[in-house]
Amino acid sequence: MNKNPNLPIRLWLITGLLAYLVLPWYAIQDTAWYSVLPQILGGTETANGLLQALLYGRIWLALGLVGLAVAGVAMFVPPGRPQSNWLLAGGLVGFLGLLLSGFMIGSKGWSFAFLNEQYGELAVNQFGIGIGAFIALLALVMLTAFGVARRGYFKGDLFIASAVLGCSVLLLLFIAFPVTKALYGAFLNEEGQWAFSAIFERIGHERVWGLNCLVGGVRCGVAWNTLFLALLTATGTVIMGTMMALLAERSAGPRVQTPLRVVALLPIITPPFVVGLGLILLFGRAGVVNQFLEYAFDIQPTRWFYGLFGIWIAQLFAFTPIAFMIMRGVVQGVAPSMEEAAQTLRANRLQTFMTVTLPLLKPGLANAFLVGFIESIADFGNPVVVGGQYSVLSTDIFFAIVGAQYDQGRAASLAWILTIFALLVFALQRGLLGKQNYTTVSGKGDAGISMALPDGVRRVLNAVVYPWLMFTVVVYLFAFAGGFVQTWGRDYTLTLAHFKTAFGLEWGDFGLVWAGTAWNSFFTTIKLAGISAPITAAIGLLIAYLLARTEFRGQGWFEFIALLAFAIPGTVLGVSYILAFNVPPVELTGTGLIIVLCFMFRNLPVGVRAGTAAFKQLDKSLDEASLMLRASTFQTLRHVVLPLLKPALVAALVYSFVRAMTTVSAVIFLVTAENELATTYIIGRVGNGDYGVALAYCTVLIILMSASIALIQFLVGERKLGRRKTGVLIQPIAAH
Repeated sequence: MNKNPNLPIRLWLITGLLAYLVLPWYAIQDTAWYSVLPQILGGTETANGLLQALLYGRIWLALGLVGLAVAGVAMFVPPGRPQSNWLLAGGLVGFLGLLLSGFMIGSKGWSFAFLNEQYGELAVNQFGIGIGAFIALLALVMLTAFGVARRGYFKGDLFIASAVLGCSVLLLLFIAFPVTKALYGAFLNEEGQWAFSAIFERIGHERVWGLNCLVGGVRCGVAWNTLFLALLTATGTVIMGTMMALLAERSAGPRVQTPLRVVALLPIITPPFVVGLGLILLFGRAGVVNQFLEYAFDIQPTRWFYGLFGIWIAQLFAFTPIAFMIMRGVVQGVAPSMEEAAQTLRANRLQTFMTVTLPLLKPGLANAFLVGFIESIADFGNPVVVGGQYSVLSTDIFFAIVGAQYDQGRAASLAWILTIFALLVFALQRGLLGKQNYTTVSGKGDAGISMALPDGVRRVLNAVVYPWLMFTVVVYLFAFAGGFVQTWGRDYTLTLAHFKTAFGLEWGDFGLVWAGTAWNSFFTTIKLAGISAPITAAIGLLIAYLLARTEFRGQGWFEFIALLAFAIPGTVLGVSYILAFNVPPVELTGTGLIIVLCFMFRNLPVGVRAGTAAFKQLDKSLDEASLMLRASTFQTLRHVVLPLLKPALVAALVYSFVRAMTTVSAVIFLVTAENELATTYIIGRVGNGDYGVALAYCTVLIILMSASIALIQFLVGERKLGRRKTGVLIQPIAAH
């Protein structure tokens, strides 16, 4: 046990005080916070929080100091309810006081007209919060959490309480707040006035909900199109991902496993339009398949590939790797002792597989299905490229925002439908899993050998997975050949000119010159993705731990908000960030930080779902044994739980990094000339018809991200479950 139970309280009190004294309070546009540290004792924009409150008329900032002072009294009160009262009073007064004043007072004084009418114009204003304000607010949140724990909630555990409240504040600020602000537009009429009926006028018509396809054979409404495609994609990705995971972990030999995993993950490490382009080169009107059919059988080329089938195939390529990463960790976690027990009771391998192995995969299957479903309804890149006349909600939302109409209200109304779809599937998943137990990794030793797959199952996997992987390789060969030829379709002369244009290096008078036009976007993307990925993985796994190992009021809503970013199309999320964070108190538009935050909270759900599936397999006795040996919750999480979550950690890190490198829709409105990303550079080249440079850039990205995945796997390593790799399989006991 901690000898000084008040040490965390003291540390956060000191941290909050230092935030007021040694850091700039407000954010300075186009300037890093550390560059203005010498100016914190002077200047209305660069001064610290104490001087802002005392010298520059921003007296409301003193509320935070008052909160810290009140919470400081708790240091002289014994732990328990009396100490809780002081911590809660100080934390809430400081945090809520700063938060409300931040929303009420902006860069032009009062932020709301009624306040201006009631109290008159303010003589002073304020800017967006900076590093000092952020750390002070964080300290006040932590002190509030300690007050909650001292009151007996979360079993009095300071770490759990601070993690729940801290994550809740982050989710509310960077997911719920911007999304709610964007969705609020659905209830505003053309004049910008509140009208509840506005949303029904925008979505209550035949194009959205039409069911003519069921009776007349014509297209369904866009909502039903989206739902049907999402169910189809989620089912397909779960089946393919599970097959790949079983083959990689239970059937393929060591020489096959590495190439299998590399090819299986290939679609996830490329920009989405690369897959679409490769499929068009194969199956488009002028593609290889149609040209062959015309030559061999005199079948005239058509656009048969464009539509539901084309989108489904493209989404299978794009989202199966996510299911594979989730399911691989779950398959690894199935305890051999359970399979051996079934075989000892005279079950053959097929019976064991159907009655023991598959049921233990249910948490992973449910989580993979949920992620696949939400990814499908939020995807707009693939429907735009190969959708043809098959409309879905994400494309309608995209064109409502970027089209000439710029109808934000209609986009918000359609986004409500996606949110409701995601909520329904989320509730269905929770209902199916319920409180069932799927523990397979316990504190007991399990050095058994994983059961070999039944012969029939293995043959099916070989017949499905290997052709799919070969198909993947063919698609990418066609897609990236364009980076090495002069002009695709006209001049197939081999050349490296496209790579030189993008990544050329020259020697100048002052040394090496990064002459290529792509270097700026390349380095910016690596920097922002490298910052966001580990933070995303850490927060995602922490939230998964809280969901799997603790119980608290509002836990269902806590989980849903963590997944909400996936239910909203990337374009809407990007626009919501602009609407929410272009004015104080959080003024981030035009900075690299807003892109990092968008990366983090857009990709957070995969870390949460992968971690949740992994936690379902870990026996709680592991945590309890550590806690009984007087380890803190943080020590237990670090030294006991985390080493057993390596597959989930790899999945979260890999997905977060590569998605940050390749995402388009969520950040297309957030980039600036100073913060251009790889995908926006590629889109610009494609828009200019320069496919060679675009595909050359994609080739470089694939090499980079393949190396990054290998490095992440090497640094994290594999979890060690103490199981033998080879040996004699247990055979069913013969009947007497």
